Amino acid sequence: MNENNFFIRFVRLAGGFWYSEDEATIRRSTLILVILTVAQIAIAVVINKWSAALFDALEQRSMSKLVTQIGAIFLIFAANIILNATHVKIKRDLQIGWREWLTEHLLSRWMYKGRHYLVTHTEKGEHDNPDGRIAEDIRIATESAIELCHSLFYNLLLLISFSQILWSLSGVVILDLGIIKMPIYGHLVWLALMYASAASLLGWLIGRPLTSATDAKQTAEANFRFSLVTAQEHSLSIAMIHGEGNERQRFRVLFDEIHNAWQQQTKAWEHILMFSSGYSVLSMAFPILISSPRYIWGSISLGGLMQSAQSFQQMASALSWPVDNMTRVFEWRASVERILGLLESLDYLEEEIISPDPRRIILEKTDCSVLAFEKLCINKLNGEEIISCINTEIRAGEHVLITGNFFTGSKLFKAITGLWPWGYGRIGLPDSELLFFMPPRPYLPKDTLRSAICYPTADDAFADNLLESKLKLVGLDELIPQLDCIDTWDKALSRETQQRLGLVRVLLYQPKWIFLQEAFDSLDSAGEEAMLRLLCRELPDATLITVTNLPTASRFHSHNLPLA
Repeated sequence: MNENNFFIRFVRLAGGFWYSEDEATIRRSTLILVILTVAQIAIAVVINKWSAALFDALEQRSMSKLVTQIGAIFLIFAANIILNATHVKIKRDLQIGWREWLTEHLLSRWMYKGRHYLVTHTEKGEHDNPDGRIAEDIRIATESAIELCHSLFYNLLLLISFSQILWSLSGVVILDLGIIKMPIYGHLVWLALMYASAASLLGWLIGRPLTSATDAKQTAEANFRFSLVTAQEHSLSIAMIHGEGNERQRFRVLFDEIHNAWQQQTKAWEHILMFSSGYSVLSMAFPILISSPRYIWGSISLGGLMQSAQSFQQMASALSWPVDNMTRVFEWRASVERILGLLESLDYLEEEIISPDPRRIILEKTDCSVLAFEKLCINKLNGEEIISCINTEIRAGEHVLITGNFFTGSKLFKAITGLWPWGYGRIGLPDSELLFFMPPRPYLPKDTLRSAICYPTADDAFADNLLESKLKLVGLDELIPQLDCIDTWDKALSRETQQRLGLVRVLLYQPKWIFLQEAFDSLDSAGEEAMLRLLCRELPDATLITVTNLPTASRFHSHNLPLA
């Protein structure tokens, strides 16, 4: 990705924040931030001049001038506190506002009509770890962008302001070459430029290993963290086969990688700290040393000497911005590219969905209560056909058992929901009727048990007595006292209990079309039969389309739909 294209894409991505619904407030805050930054520079200039006046008063041993400077510093002190406090508030409001807007923008694209699932099958763009891209990368992209823009603007103003001050303080130095005498104007400015350039180049060369060392450490930390989380998720399996020793050994190997990366980073930091320690001492002494001959010769006062030294330091600091922020710029760019990668995948997916393509399954609403398949063929991503030419209709109230390959049955369900568009033909969906899919494991979000069961509607959508009666029907009376408890239910409850809760959800919603995909496979045969019998009894008019390996499932279905 070239530089111009990168910045254009970033502006298109994030620039909409300044044209959003709150654009007037956002632009006003941005303008205030600019004004406050200019005021910060003004304070820095005032302090520089105050320092000159203070040292001149000391040199002249003038008590009245000293008292005046003491009064002035209290005014500067108060103004600086108010200015910086206001500046921090405005800047942080912009940062969180921008992050909130961009997060909402990306979430609305990602969590929309199954895009979060479909995007995992696209080949264009980078879409792995979307949680990290949305949570962490957006935070870095927005917070660092404002921080970097502000600091760059601040340092440009600092450079302009103090280069002018330093130029005026430099006067004219005559360089006597023997044959000719050459006047040098603004010699302190030229020295500051050379000093900062040399220090920046040296700092960049010394700091380069830290970037790769930091990347290696972050990767090692992530691998270690992921391994711990994975072990926690599979703790039961590990305990049952006594795999703790193997896991400890694997953890040690991963932590050794952290230790090695830490040592590399430490070595890089040693070199940087050696440089920065020497640089900080030199930065304090160098400007005074180069200006002191003019003070000794009587060309400038003590105040002029100190003002020159401070101006030199400010100018050198401003010129060092690229090196000082090199690592942060790289981190910011990496995060932006990760966000753009996810958006690129979503854009590509959107184009694939909306563009007419004979290699895509067509989903249409019909004007009757019929699920129709017309010349339906379902393919793998590589184009290989897995279901060929289904021509049939399923009418309301029928119970259909899908036989044959369970894998192709799940692909058929995904095609009906629009989550698998790869193939040919048409699927006519029953109009204005809820299609309710029961996967092998229902989604139970971390919330109260009541909210988890009622998902995706609000937890007050169903009366307490109705909810309790359905729990009793499926044999989960013991969960009634826990309805208002908060837990991670997909880990706290057994798979069998979760599947029974999935049936509770169906009984509450009472849909007309129910698709069962091995929804009770964790139960024994008697338990699965009981759940199917209960479903047929409680919702006798519902259409039932089932994928299951239960041998006696045919007794609950009127006919079969064989799939290869």
